[in-house]
Amino acid sequence: MKVTRLLASRAARTHRRAWAAVFAALALTSLLLGTLGLTLASAGLGHPRVERYAGAALVVAGDQNTRFTARPWGSEPRTAQAGLTERVRVPWAALGVVRKVPGVRAAVADRWFRVGRAGRAAVGRPWAAARLAPYALREGRAPQRADEVVVGGGGRAGGRVVLRVAGRDVTYTVAGVADGPRAAVYFTEGEARRLSGHPGSLDALGVVARTGVETGVLRARVRQALDAAGVRSVGRRADGDAAALRVLAGNGRGAAEFLDAGPARAGMLELLGAVAATVVLVALLVVSSTVVQALRQRDRELGLLRAVGATPGQLRGAVGKEVGRIAGRAALAGAVGALPGYAALRGLLDAHGALPPGLALPLPLWLWPAPLVTAGVTVVVARTAAVLACARSAKVRPAEALREAAPGTARKVTGLVLLLAGVSSAGTAVLQHGAAAGAAAGAAAVTMVSACALLGPWIAEGAMRVLGAPLRRFGGPGGYLAAANCRAAARRSGAALTPVVLVTAFVLVQLSAGATLADEGAEQARRALRADFAVRAEGGLPAGAVERIRAAPGVRAATDVVRSTVVQARREAGEPRLERLPVLGVTPEHLTRTLDPGVREGTVGELRPGTVAVGADRARSLGVRPGATVTLRFGDGVQARLRVVATYERSLALGDFLFSRDELLRHLSLPAGEQVLVTAAPGAGRGAVAGALAAAVPGARVTRGAPVRVVAQEQAPGDVLTVTAVSAIGGFTVIAVLSTLSLISVGRRPELRLLRLAGAGRRQLRRMLRLEAAAMAVTGLAVGAVVASVPLLAFSVALAHTVPSLPAGQGALIVAVVAVATGAGTMLPLRATLRGRYPGTGPSGG
Repeated sequence: MKVTRLLASRAARTHRRAWAAVFAALALTSLLLGTLGLTLASAGLGHPRVERYAGAALVVAGDQNTRFTARPWGSEPRTAQAGLTERVRVPWAALGVVRKVPGVRAAVADRWFRVGRAGRAAVGRPWAAARLAPYALREGRAPQRADEVVVGGGGRAGGRVVLRVAGRDVTYTVAGVADGPRAAVYFTEGEARRLSGHPGSLDALGVVARTGVETGVLRARVRQALDAAGVRSVGRRADGDAAALRVLAGNGRGAAEFLDAGPARAGMLELLGAVAATVVLVALLVVSSTVVQALRQRDRELGLLRAVGATPGQLRGAVGKEVGRIAGRAALAGAVGALPGYAALRGLLDAHGALPPGLALPLPLWLWPAPLVTAGVTVVVARTAAVLACARSAKVRPAEALREAAPGTARKVTGLVLLLAGVSSAGTAVLQHGAAAGAAAGAAAVTMVSACALLGPWIAEGAMRVLGAPLRRFGGPGGYLAAANCRAAARRSGAALTPVVLVTAFVLVQLSAGATLADEGAEQARRALRADFAVRAEGGLPAGAVERIRAAPGVRAATDVVRSTVVQARREAGEPRLERLPVLGVTPEHLTRTLDPGVREGTVGELRPGTVAVGADRARSLGVRPGATVTLRFGDGVQARLRVVATYERSLALGDFLFSRDELLRHLSLPAGEQVLVTAAPGAGRGAVAGALAAAVPGARVTRGAPVRVVAQEQAPGDVLTVTAVSAIGGFTVIAVLSTLSLISVGRRPELRLLRLAGAGRRQLRRMLRLEAAAMAVTGLAVGAVVASVPLLAFSVALAHTVPSLPAGQGALIVAVVAVATGAGTMLPLRATLRGRYPGTGPSGG
């Protein structure tokens, strides 16, 4: 034990410069793992904020989750679950059941509906629901007549206010002013019931407990009463999809108010998991390669220790302790930065609007030490890599440890197998659709990068065969030396090549995949748009607005457009999957004159309730054509079997399913027209048409038509997390490039001194090193681009039917980062060696 401690302490002091690169890689690993760990834990504890129901002990709400159960091959049935983004309503009968429960002081019906106030969106509710916050009157009284309201956040009792309700402007008397947000307007119970559009159901039911009744006890009583009465959520659900009413307490009460928060949290957890897995994989590659390279420079030293009597156990123990000391300090340094890293990531998500309103992501004090756990994981990874790195030196005879071992056949075979597996996975991605295609392409990228790491020496040797001739011909003596060095030390060149390939391939895949989909989606949206104007109104467009717009002078066609989501249940390799998709609902009359989806088969003019048009790629994956049927679940969980009337091409812009407007309106939380797209008649003056539209729908906003495009709820946080992942991978691999090349350069000092003694001048050696760095950068960029192009091409063909694209600025940045990193890693550690004088050389010449 004393021997291993002595060897570890002496080696750490002697090789502190070499361990600096390892320290940096481990510190960054600990920092990123700690940051992602805190973010995952915060998202796991996340919940919708409780605002309008803060004064209620319980909230009874509809079941906002849909479920699908299937039996995977050879295993027990499993159930997938997805959140619903449209409100699932509570039947009116639930109010009477809850009021009779012992311990209930009051059961308050709550409804929400669109209201426009002073040109801004607001929410209408019954005045009785204000006590659930609780919001009290600041002046005036409660509304008593249908033409009276209470406004929140400002106003004057006794005044008049014009509100857009049910699509028309109505003047109300302000009976009172209440606490709470300005966006709230309170009506009488009867008026709110009429305006909600759903007189037979409620949006939620707030429960106020009697004094002294515990919330847990009351919750159990309410749950039992609802189950005994057989009261269930409104709507016909799929078989096996439970629709029992939820009884919410504590932080769960916010789920009845912020419907998007739950699905957004689940999507964020999936995205964070994917990003964390990628970062962990890259961290393992970088840390392992850095530690291995640091110890590889000392093979002869370790062999000498064996020759003077050190046992394999002592050698492994000394190396493990040496690496453990460095890793422990580095991991703690990274863990300290995890909290600021988490704050920075949260700031990015907030700044880009990537988190939905109402989603709270807590970080309690007891969670702050969590980065210490990831720091421990970092130390374990480093020590494991160290033990594996010195395995050969600890086992072989001392004489064999003093010479460099050639890469073995097993390594070559394994690399070739992984390469073929990556190409095969990319081929599979071409035949898939949606998430399956993306997963297959991602697996292909990871597999092929791993293959290149194993095949590094052979790739380097092959590259030098190609680049050797021009280097020798145009590089002079320095070029000849560079070509000879790279070919002679294939193992060393392969180790230096691996991180360059890694950064190029991973960053290209991450950046180009998103850019390709975004560019093609934007192009499809541009080609689909035929409209000249868009008409919108806060509080919703009135019923019959599209008909009045069509009758306006100078209008050729008008299409009402609404947005929602649907959920598709399917099996993937036997596993149940629920996929939530953004969709559009449109009025089908003359649709292609305002919004052309690029119909391939059938006609969108036949869109009616009970029918659907399907994107061509989705139709191919489902095996449907016009006349077939598909089964979908709407945003409120109601399942329907729909007849396909058309297939279309522009699904990246318009979504995979296109419905009639009337079909989607039945399932919206706040049913109202979103916007009307208008195409002017040939020869009609644009100014005159705009004026006619404003007159047809008083209070509406008329703007120039903008491309219509659906956006998945996960896209905003996905974009931020992708940038974070790319930055993390870029930082990792830049450190890997610098550290690997620096360690190689430090190990080459005796070689360069020998070349100086043999007569090589400083200028020739500098040229040799620059050409080696250039060859390494060119080879790494080329191989990385080829590795990335295979999965990218498969991904782009499968999802966008186009070739991969990448903004020129991002491509130039990748090239610049690789060039600077390889140049700095090669030249900077050898500055002193190239400037120095050596015995027998006299004054150094160039």
